[in-house]
Amino acid sequence: MDASKEPLTLKEIQKAVDEWIRTTGVRYFDPLTNMAVLAEEVGEVARVIARTDGEQSAKTGERLDLGDELADVLWVMCAIANQHGVDLENAFRNNIAKKNVRDSERHRLNPKLNDKPNN
Repeated sequence: MDASKEPLTLKEIQKAVDEWIRTTGVRYFDPLTNMAVLAEEVGEVARVIARTDGEQSAKTGERLDLGDELADVLWVMCAIANQHGVDLENAFRNNIAKKNVRDSERHRLNPKLNDKPNN
């Protein structure tokens, strides 16, 4: 799959991750290893944001590519979803529906959110 040409659905992303892992990557890491890898990748997102939006400065030669780090998180999330038979596209739709019911007024009425500018 050439991921550089057209927009991808979550289903297509999950399929691309699965195809790559089964061919180039040989096999899936076990679920506990993938959980540790996910934690590591989220930490790399935190590192980039700490340096670009926070008070830390980048080390000499340090690469700060938030998009690449977020893509790494998405990759591992897809691998975990694939291992557990989770359709992320469907899960995301259900999650939005849940939030629309549960949080329909909560954030709009939260004075902590309404007195600060939106980024």
